[in-house]
Amino acid sequence: MALVTGGSAGIGRAIAAELLGFGARVLIAARDGDALEATREELLEEHPEGDVRALIADVADDEQRRELLDWVEDQGEGLNILVNNAGGNLAKSSIDYTEDEWREIFEVNLFSAFELSRYAYPLLTQHAASAIVNVGSVSGAVHVRTGAPYGMSKAALQQMTRNLACEWAEDGVRVNSVAPWYIRTRRTSPALADPDYLDDVLLRTPMGRIGEPEEVAAAVAFLCLPAAGYVTGECIAVDGGFLRYGF
Repeated sequence: MALVTGGSAGIGRAIAAELLGFGARVLIAARDGDALEATREELLEEHPEGDVRALIADVADDEQRRELLDWVEDQGEGLNILVNNAGGNLAKSSIDYTEDEWREIFEVNLFSAFELSRYAYPLLTQHAASAIVNVGSVSGAVHVRTGAPYGMSKAALQQMTRNLACEWAEDGVRVNSVAPWYIRTRRTSPALADPDYLDDVLLRTPMGRIGEPEEVAAAVAFLCLPAAGYVTGECIAVDGGFLRYGF
């Protein structure tokens, strides 16, 4: 059984579809109930033999995080896979953020992943081998134009990944992450609609194109599979070469 947060659209939806293709029972969670149910129905149309269940949950709220894991526990199968995909941002100059704004970014991107991982731990350890994959960002490794809090939260997510991987290896829980660059989603559409900005992005991307959600999903699925059974604490950049590009 796999739980994917932020599963109603974009990368989260693609991850849910990829895991369904590998035969996983998939639980998706997101804040927008209408979008969540529409996605669940679409996934079932694409995978008629699949099992997809959905729960409305805002993972930035601790009470709802606990309710989400209670719901997972009620399924009675423990948990094989947790994908911490939910995230958000508000790009501003560092001096322009209010405290509530930057703390909300950390709550959604970092604290939710930490708490969900901790709450899921007893369910993950019911199986001999299980996996957590955290969806990070290249902004956790280098400066990009996302605003400082976003980059800070994603950098901390990578360190959390390394720490949990080492702590939980003896319990059979592997913890890895992926770091996408620009991926074609609803969230990135406004920025990429600016031709000058798009040119800047592509000039810094050796492969010369924007990534697709399915390409991130494939990397996530690999990290969940037995084929990655000796991989933990790692981050796979899904970035078209962006992080390796020099002058």
